[in-house]
Amino acid sequence: MLVSFFKSFNLFTTEEVEEIVSLFEYQSIKKGTYFIREGEYCTSIALIEVGIFRSFYTHDDERELTYCFRFSNDLIGAYSAFITGNASIENIQAIVDTKVWSIPKVSLDNLAIELPQWNTFLKILAEQQYLELENRVISFQRETAHERYKNLLIHQPVYVQQIPLQYLSSYLGITQRHLSRIRKEISF
Repeated sequence: MLVSFFKSFNLFTTEEVEEIVSLFEYQSIKKGTYFIREGEYCTSIALIEVGIFRSFYTHDDERELTYCFRFSNDLIGAYSAFITGNASIENIQAIVDTKVWSIPKVSLDNLAIELPQWNTFLKILAEQQYLELENRVISFQRETAHERYKNLLIHQPVYVQQIPLQYLSSYLGITQRHLSRIRKEISF
């Protein structure tokens, strides 16, 4: 999985991919376990082999606000904390039992020194993250919750059924009751 992920960018030789992959560590993360909690320091990122994670913030009144889901073949990490070295302001939690490949920040920093094309790789990832964030903001401004839910069903149909209703409704910015109505209206 890792080999194909890095080869897909067409930036690295076979030997370089092998070197990169050797720096990753396999982990099983049980449902409900946190990859990182608010207030902790992000010292690694991971590529999800199998599973679903949610990223969320805790509001002052203790409400959890889900802003992102990550699925198989996605990277996870508290990126702002990872970049700045500050404590994380977000939580990343496994929704189901997951399998990931993680790599420590120190190894990533060393790759930036050893492999000039690593910075191109990071630029591509940053651009993808920016586009995803922009699409999320635009979807909240242009689409109804019904349309946002339908798009999630189209792009992640297998996983949507595994995401608890309270996380989906929080992600869509609606109540669980409203989401229940939307789900009844949509039939595929």
